[in-house]
Order: sequence, then C-alpha cells, then structure tokens
Amino acid sequence: MRAMDMHLILKQCPMFAGLTGEDLDALLPLARCRDFEKGELLFSDGDAANGFYILAAGKVKIYKLSPEGKERILHIVHPVATFAEAAIFGDGRYPAYAEPLESSKLVFFPKREFVDLLQRQGRIAINMIGGLSRFLRQFATQIEELTFKDVPARLARYILDLAGDAGKAVLPISKSQLASNLGTVSETLSRTLRKLSDDDLIAVEGRTIRILDADRLADLAESYRER
Repeated sequence: MRAMDMHLILKQCPMFAGLTGEDLDALLPLARCRDFEKGELLFSDGDAANGFYILAAGKVKIYKLSPEGKERILHIVHPVATFAEAAIFGDGRYPAYAEPLESSKLVFFPKREFVDLLQRQGRIAINMIGGLSRFLRQFATQIEELTFKDVPARLARYILDLAGDAGKAVLPISKSQLASNLGTVSETLSRTLRKLSDDDLIAVEGRTIRILDADRLADLAESYRER
C-alpha cells in the first residue's frame, strides 16, 4: 500500500481523528499492511496481544466461543475502524477471536513500538482514550439490550441503525451471523423477520430490508421486555 493511501486511512480512522499531520507521519513507520483471506484467523481468545489493527477494506468479526463450541459474535468491524487496541494494555491478552468475513486488507500496529510512541506523543494517547471510551459505550448498550430487550426490539434497533436515513439496509453478514450477533438463533430471527414483515414494518428481499413504517419500528426498538 502506498504511503499516501496509508496516510488517508489513518486520517479517516476515528481513533486518530484530530491528530496533526506530524502525528500521523509519526504513526506511518509503525504500520504494517497485509491481506487476509476469508476465515483466516487473526488471533484467538487468550493469545498474547502483540498489537492492534485498523481494517482498511473488508469485514472482520470479533467473537467468543462457548465451552460447547457455539459462536457468539460480539462485533462486526467495518473499514477504517480499529480493533484489539484495548488488548495491548491490561493483562496483554486478546479477549476474543477475530476472523475476516471476506477478503480483507488490514493495517497492523505492533504493541511495543506503538506504546513507545504513546509515551513520546501525548496527543495520540489522549485520542486513543476517546476511541476506547466509544467502544465501552457500545458494549454497555449491547449488554443492556441483551438483558432488557427481546429479539424483536433488538432486531428493530439493528435495522434502524444499519439503514440510517436511507430507509433501506443491506445486511453485511449472513442471517445466521446476525442471529448470533443479536443473541438468538436462526429460527427465531427468521420468525421475527416474518412477523415484522407481516405487520408491514419492513419488507425483506434477500439481504435487503426496506423500512415501511419507521415510527412503529422505532417504537418497537425502544420497547423493553415484560417482566
């Protein structure tokens, strides 16, 4: 990857937002770009964390495995987002598995060199704290929804967030992977999609979901399961 392209990726990365050109230039020598194929394991739960990644192109899933080997997707990483940065601190181990969902281009930052840079460049360290705080809020929201909201509410929120203002969304992952991400099983997800479609909240065409009634879908997304 050309230095100019790498510079643009770093500039677009939320964790490095607000850094000066000089700061980005200091990061460039540490960055190592590599292509990964679908299904190629990036790291495993419990591995020593030797660095973190920026996704330049493609999609990566972050997941855990139950003792029975059942996969639970924690997060789907999209381009210019970072992942595994928190693992280079604390006990220094990756807390989950990471695997590309398609052919992907990744930028790797080695732990030792990056930590040395943080000690010299305080602005980068402050920016990184902001990025980690956003991830903590995301996981707190995920835990709240898994605890207090049922599958229709979680699915409604996912569709609304994915569609944005477009009113239409294309699922970036398979329905079985989406079911895992929402903390349910494929059969329940399929029934929920049919129910939302029968109630004229959405229309489903393959992986494309059109929102037919955004207000009712938003009300459903904000509802909590009855105790």
